[in-house]
Amino acid sequence: MTVPHVRHIVLFTLRHARGSAEERAFLADGERILASIPGVEHFEALRHVSAKTDFDFCFSMEFADRATYDRYSAHPDHGGFVARRWATEVARFQEIDLEGVAQ
Repeated sequence: MTVPHVRHIVLFTLRHARGSAEERAFLADGERILASIPGVEHFEALRHVSAKTDFDFCFSMEFADRATYDRYSAHPDHGGFVARRWATEVARFQEIDLEGVAQ
């Protein structure tokens, strides 16, 4: 039986010019801050390469369970990053949260 876990995926486009120092700083800071929050597993910052969507980037991470994901969402470092960086530097995004299915 597979133990349910949560995969949190956020597709996004930044307000910064592609390849700019601001773009690199946002991605590096996002990884440094978000990946260090307790419970985050398998954090990845990814660049989208397909023409099937017009988002540029993705942050993807996993959590052992929904309670761990909820603690991440309520963590002050997550809230601070969202308030100080995400709200001003992200032009648009799509958030997808998936839970494993017991088999």
